[in-house]
Amino acid sequence: MHYLRPKDLSDALAALADGGWRVAAGCTDLFPATEAKTLPGRVLDITDIEDLRGVCATEDGWSIGATTTWTDLVHADLPPAFRGLQLAAREVGATQIQNRGTLGGNLCNASPAADGVPPLLTLDAEVELRSATGARRVPLGAFLLGPRQPDRRSDELLTAVHIPAAAAEGRGHFLKLGARRFLVISIAMCAGRLECQGGIVTAAALSVGSCGPVAARLPLVEAALIGHPPDPDRVRDVDVGEALRPIEDVRANAAFRTAAATELVRRCIGALAWHEAAAA
Repeated sequence: MHYLRPKDLSDALAALADGGWRVAAGCTDLFPATEAKTLPGRVLDITDIEDLRGVCATEDGWSIGATTTWTDLVHADLPPAFRGLQLAAREVGATQIQNRGTLGGNLCNASPAADGVPPLLTLDAEVELRSATGARRVPLGAFLLGPRQPDRRSDELLTAVHIPAAAAEGRGHFLKLGARRFLVISIAMCAGRLECQGGIVTAAALSVGSCGPVAARLPLVEAALIGHPPDPDRVRDVDVGEALRPIEDVRANAAFRTAAATELVRRCIGALAWHEAAAA
């Protein structure tokens, strides 16, 4: 194994341009994916690049560095719209995993059950990808092409996640269903963010994860909420099902996943409605 741990982003990008490198950060997904005692090949460890870690407000919204850990997110001072992301951060494995696992690694792993994806979709997140020749931004929904299929070239590094200022309004929430309470790969999960004025929904963002090849927004449910009080009864099974391509595995079949996702969406809206009423 050849191991490189640069301090500067430019050095990391130069190495990637040379080809053949496996990017490592928290390694909470990378190590379980290999049957060897050590990571094979050439390993590029990006955890010593200070510019890649941390959460900060920008002129256009918010920026989250790729090596920001789940524990970092839990303790970050963020607006209520990020509450769903912070709740999801508390559900990622055990405390040790939250201390090591990174947001960028979670996204590049592109698991259908990635806890960070649904709340980031409700925040209209974009991922920033850099190479030695330039940079690009991709909406998170377009970055995730399928299970374990991120839209990232071998010479690119995911450096940050960007949240536009408009999506940092309102309040967020997150719910997860699994076979047990802790240390669980979810059967279904839901994230929501609502903006309300005078008890009426003015903007809605809802997404479901772990039910299809990739997490999905729920445009029909969102449209049904706008202009009305945040009422869980406005969620129709058919509107949730329309957005899903439910998968079947050892944890649940497609019918159960669709039913579970619908119930989670209703509970998520109910929780957000309670917070809205309490704040009134």
